Amino acid sequence: MHDNELVLLPLGGAGEIGMNFNAYGFGPPDERKWIVVDCGVLFGRETDTPGVDVILPDVRYLEERRQDILGIVLTHAHEDHIGAIGHLWPKLMCPLYATPFTARLIEDKLAEAGLQDHVRPKVVKLGGKIKLGPFDIEFHSITHSIPEPNALVIRTPLGTVMHTGDWKLDPDPLIGEATDEAEFRRIGDEGVLAMVCDSTNALVQGHSGSEGDVKRGLIELIGTLKGAVAVTGFASNLARLQSIAEAAQAHGREVALVGRSMHRITAAARETGYMKGFPRVIDEFEAADLPADRVLYLCTGSQGEPRAALARIARGDHPAVKLGQGDAVIFSSRIIPGNDIAIHELHNQLSALGVEVLTVEDHFVHVSGHPCREELSQMYRLIRPQIAVPVHGELRHMSEHARLARSLQVPQAVVVQNGDMLRLAPGRAMVIDEAPAGRIYMDGRVMTEADEGLTRHRRAMAFAGFIGVTLALDAKGRLAGEPSYFFEGVPEEVQEPVRDAVAETVKRHNPKRAGEEDLKEQVRRAGRRAANDAWGKKPVTRVEILWV
Repeated sequence: MHDNELVLLPLGGAGEIGMNFNAYGFGPPDERKWIVVDCGVLFGRETDTPGVDVILPDVRYLEERRQDILGIVLTHAHEDHIGAIGHLWPKLMCPLYATPFTARLIEDKLAEAGLQDHVRPKVVKLGGKIKLGPFDIEFHSITHSIPEPNALVIRTPLGTVMHTGDWKLDPDPLIGEATDEAEFRRIGDEGVLAMVCDSTNALVQGHSGSEGDVKRGLIELIGTLKGAVAVTGFASNLARLQSIAEAAQAHGREVALVGRSMHRITAAARETGYMKGFPRVIDEFEAADLPADRVLYLCTGSQGEPRAALARIARGDHPAVKLGQGDAVIFSSRIIPGNDIAIHELHNQLSALGVEVLTVEDHFVHVSGHPCREELSQMYRLIRPQIAVPVHGELRHMSEHARLARSLQVPQAVVVQNGDMLRLAPGRAMVIDEAPAGRIYMDGRVMTEADEGLTRHRRAMAFAGFIGVTLALDAKGRLAGEPSYFFEGVPEEVQEPVRDAVAETVKRHNPKRAGEEDLKEQVRRAGRRAANDAWGKKPVTRVEILWV
């Protein structure tokens, strides 16, 4: 046993909110067995990663050791916890374990990737246990903003780890049971080596609030509205969908689901035993024939996604749903950082139609699914770990989480980043190694490494355009005709100085002293310099040579 080590290796979700991927290893350094907890994505942003749909963790370290991976255990079904499975499973090729609702949505991911005949998730009952080599894993139900969130108690010969997943303490969650605090206190009484814990709201004082209170707020607000009502939020929050539907029913409105994710999530929920009391749902085309005050649309698109239902409604190009003067849209969600511009533009588009926009800033229509400081403190008082390891947050969230843990007399709190291999041992957790922890971009159907520079070039072209120059040279390396130019996104008044600079550069070129590559570089620099002098910007510039 003296050669065995217990290590935590985050490859995603440490230093960012999203792309959660945490690996636990046990054994001697050269013979470790591994389990992975969660396999999520980040969503690309046009400002930072133009053209990139999702961002995946770089798992090459584990891919090289996949014969030692015992399984991937999924805590819940949010995209930042399961969204990478279809992309990364072929690299890891190990069993998948999840509770019923999460497993059902994983099946969709596998089918989309064409993997349904290669792997199926192994279903673990709520509160169930699995044994994977040296890891005894217990699933403990907790509250969050989706059905079946689980904290994992991972027992090993060297100690117990509590991996919280995403959670909150909600006394009235509406779907699922409230967190059994007595059970968590019992786990703490047994002794916990480390708690690896959600940091999302570590900077927020107080308590995150209850879904039951949101339901009452929605019923009250919807009762004041006279025209058609659309409500947008996260489709995965079934408790919220239930509340919205019941609020509609209370005021004589029919409910129509609008958006692919709404239909996909609710179908999975029904198949796994949820939504039994959900009011009748009508087709969006049927809803369009009802009087405005008799309908409520449940829409995707709360984060301003351009292809989601609400964005199409705001643009006026949705085939069934039209909103206008006297209607209202309720945003039952918060703004995820980075989505601000898209959401505010959506607000403006709706306002231009005469639609009243109602948000959490003025109405009680949303609570977070993550613990605020009082809930974090309460969890630490229950679990009493020897080591606190904040994850699921930006560095500022994780650092504040660590300070909070220390203030609660946790003996050690360690802030790690993706790729840090943290050895977990009583009183002396420390980073002992580093693993590659880059990012992989899903660029359409193509998987590319972040350092290939595609997004950098796209950002540069978006900022300053593109100049292409083609030179035709004869067999002696002399210009055989006028250069050909291609300008994209470059003002006309800049183009002539570029042509002049290229012509002067080519004129000075001596093919006996400088070769093809030297000429291309000189022309490229001359064109960029001339554009910068005339415009103050340096377009992406490419030079090609044709031999005639």
